[in-house]
Amino acid sequence: MKYIAKTEQLVLFTDDMKAYLNADEIVNYEHLTICDIVEKLSKQAGTTLEYIQLAYEFVRDNIAHSADILHDQITCTASEVLEAGHGICFAKANLLAALLRKKGIPAGFCYQKLILDDETAPYLIFHGLNGVYIEELGKWIRLDARGNKNGVQAEFSTVTEKLAFPVREEYGEEDVMMVFPDPDYNIIKSLKENKSRSELWRNLPRELHL
Repeated sequence: MKYIAKTEQLVLFTDDMKAYLNADEIVNYEHLTICDIVEKLSKQAGTTLEYIQLAYEFVRDNIAHSADILHDQITCTASEVLEAGHGICFAKANLLAALLRKKGIPAGFCYQKLILDDETAPYLIFHGLNGVYIEELGKWIRLDARGNKNGVQAEFSTVTEKLAFPVREEYGEEDVMMVFPDPDYNIIKSLKENKSRSELWRNLPRELHL
């Protein structure tokens, strides 16, 4: 099945909403550390929408992007990311999915195909973010918890997307407007098989396993 790009709305990979609530080896939301954070965030949130925003901002602001802090460790599972306090975009998306699913909020995985670096690495790779179902509004939105820095300013919004990176179609970049229930196989394989982030940076997935 080929992914859907350049559409105006998100498309679900499956209509089975239970698939967007699953716990597994990667989105391991029954882990004690995940449960503890969910409990703390739940006490601060008055509504489900407030919880979603708090969970998103927690991952965006409190979990560093590994490259931003020049950390060479690779994290993958939700609990690994939380315990290490950092992860790349794919890993942070795993954590956010876990924090939402633990509360019964459907969450999945979305991707953009972007140029890694215009000057030093001008080739297309994938960037990971999340699709989240907002029950109060009856719609799915995308949230990008990559982490803000100079030139990157993603925000929580249910109206207008405020993602980390704009897609520049003139450079061949693409939005993959599909919400997958599981993180992509090629991406998880890369996170597990590369021994360091430096090595991973040379082997970032350039295709999804569809």
